[in-house]
Amino acid sequence: MNLSVMIPTFRRPEGLRVALQSVLAQSLRPDEIIIVDNSPEASARCIAANASAVARCPVVYVHEPRPGVANARNAGFAAAKGRYIAFLDDDEVASVDWLSALMQTAQTLDAQLVFGPLRAEVDQPDSLRGQLATRLYSRPGPSSDSVLDAPYGSGNSLLDRDSFELPDQPFDTALNQTGGEDDAFFALLAQQGVRYGWSARAHAVEVVGEARNDWSHLLSRSFAFGQGATQNCARGATTDHAGIAFWMAVGLAQMLVFAPLALLTMPLRRQLAVKALDKAVQGAGKLFWFEGMEPKLYGETGEAALPDPDSVAAG
Repeated sequence: MNLSVMIPTFRRPEGLRVALQSVLAQSLRPDEIIIVDNSPEASARCIAANASAVARCPVVYVHEPRPGVANARNAGFAAAKGRYIAFLDDDEVASVDWLSALMQTAQTLDAQLVFGPLRAEVDQPDSLRGQLATRLYSRPGPSSDSVLDAPYGSGNSLLDRDSFELPDQPFDTALNQTGGEDDAFFALLAQQGVRYGWSARAHAVEVVGEARNDWSHLLSRSFAFGQGATQNCARGATTDHAGIAFWMAVGLAQMLVFAPLALLTMPLRRQLAVKALDKAVQGAGKLFWFEGMEPKLYGETGEAALPDPDSVAAG
């Protein structure tokens, strides 16, 4: 088996349906689709069964009842049989040539990990909040296929897992609730000489629902993103104290420069203000990176940020 598509999901039925529809419509048919249901009550079972009835490839339903983003990815990874694994989140919609473009780029660039562009779809995109959401959830990238120096996030990506020696659970379960499990995974691949590629035609849309488009969630996401740089220096076999000091200094500088800039530009230059606000909050994350200060964005602790499954189904 050559190509698996993995979709982890947690109580987001409508998003899962749309994501599945986009995978079923691909110009390049996958060899299997893995749906990892991370809700304890197995809320996605019926959706997976309906997809299996119409799909032209096997649809494998995996129930991982222990909530946590790393738990879900590990369960899907264990179930997938393909050499190549394409990752799509349950709030993403792939373009019809998504898989074809990812696979072609992997072969053309001889890349073992390939990323594609994401365009955020948000409510009130011209508002200050909407512009921040668009900035945080979009991933434009280069205009043509190219080799990358660093990775992006795991959503809309393709991995050649035969190129690596990986543990049975490659995603760190200590990061179940906070996220960053993909960064730790990419660091593991980097130790084995991974080559990153960018597939400019592998377009996908990230649908940012109301729950993820409020100020609390947006600022928490920006803060957590900033924490990643410093936290990565604290993880691993040896602690990189110099790296921690460097990123904390960068964070302090960002706060001192960008927080006043955000306030000064907000009335007249909203786009600049949004960028400055994001930089200032990321700076705070770099500075205040310590254990216990991470926003809980996933699993049961992040449940309030997700729509109720019954209300979505009823709507």
